[in-house]
Amino acid sequence: MMPNNVRNIAIILASGSGTRFRSETPKQFLKLAGKRVIEHTLDCFQNHAGIDEIIIVTSREQIALMEEIILHGDYSKVTRVLLGGDTRQASSAAGIAAIKGDNHKVLVHDAVRPLLDAATIDRCLNALEHFDAVDTGVPSPDTVIQVDAENCITKIPDREQLRLGQTPQAFRAGLLRKAHALAATDSELKVTDDCGLILHYGLGKVHVVAGDTSNIKITYPSDVYLADRLFQLRSGTFQADENLSALQNKVVVVLGASKGIGQAVQQLAELHGAHIVAASRSSGMDVANSQAVRHLFTSAMEQFGRIDYVVNTAGVLHTGLLAGQSDEVIDEQLLTNLRGSIVVAREAFEVLKEQGGSIALFASSSYTRGRARSAVYSATKAAVVNLMQGLAEEYLPFNVRINAINPERTATPMRTENFGNEPHDSLLDAKTVAGATLRVLLTERTGQVIDVRR
Repeated sequence: MMPNNVRNIAIILASGSGTRFRSETPKQFLKLAGKRVIEHTLDCFQNHAGIDEIIIVTSREQIALMEEIILHGDYSKVTRVLLGGDTRQASSAAGIAAIKGDNHKVLVHDAVRPLLDAATIDRCLNALEHFDAVDTGVPSPDTVIQVDAENCITKIPDREQLRLGQTPQAFRAGLLRKAHALAATDSELKVTDDCGLILHYGLGKVHVVAGDTSNIKITYPSDVYLADRLFQLRSGTFQADENLSALQNKVVVVLGASKGIGQAVQQLAELHGAHIVAASRSSGMDVANSQAVRHLFTSAMEQFGRIDYVVNTAGVLHTGLLAGQSDEVIDEQLLTNLRGSIVVAREAFEVLKEQGGSIALFASSSYTRGRARSAVYSATKAAVVNLMQGLAEEYLPFNVRINAINPERTATPMRTENFGNEPHDSLLDAKTVAGATLRVLLTERTGQVIDVRR
């Protein structure tokens, strides 16, 4: 908390009915990358160290669902769920009316902007040290034209001076409260957001901080597809010194553990006190064999009484033109990379669903675009990502999380076998990937592709 009892409070506006979206389900409650849109948005503020409190404004029809989401998601910063109005302005007014005191920093954010980043929140909070009203914006990539009643151009503004407005918009509480008090008595008001109120009533300057182009607003059905792709491409970044002590006495099953990334995961987890159950092709494990994988998990349960995390690094890559690959070479990649991931995920769920846990599958940087001479491998990794995203939704009610680790080119025996000796400084170290993998297991992330970069 800030000095002098000044709090940083997020108001999330979640009253929209989704009229433009043409869906019976309001867009803030649609599933996206393993969670509801509103859950992703809540995560942005719940996980930000600078936010003290969250207030949600929603519709009467959705209050019960909203309260259920908060309870099951353990959103401890949410203090109130308020009934909103028929307009954005009315909902924002309800949010600010619930805040006592004029000096608090208030961030008003659209529930349907689930890709908000922590840096944008930081910029808004920091700007409130110097300004009482702050907007978020990004440069316009397109030329903007102004037209008259006959749809003829009257003006082409200088694009360098234009910004596309986003949220959050940030205010000192007293200023926003004053703006809404004035608006409540203005029957002819035509303003679409809170910063517009400040300008309309001449209450002061509105400073603009940089937003982020990924912070899109889900308005139309096509936006869901775009947001889903952005979640796929979103990088998961982890500090090298993040504490892995939470692995102490956890039970981690590692498949593909004899070399490369799997071996690094096993060694790092053991170093931090985890109990390891390791299996690999060299020990006779075939990840595509349901019976073998099920036996591995059953044995681990008998030995330790539980399993907390499952990591499947088993993979096969054969480079070369498809025309020159035999059925056996193709099938080996399909069976290990794709069927193996399916089998491991299915069998892991059966042992994790009672107490919860996390699964890490492995993608590849080639999953977004197939590469010549490794087309089959690329296809299997794209399939793994789609598998993970679908299972994230299926497993969510059971508190079983699943993500896909997506490392860039990594120094492993499999890579050397296919590409020969490459400059060491051009490759990611397997230990770095192992650290990122274990840190993902310890988080609440699910349904995400986690990029690991040098």
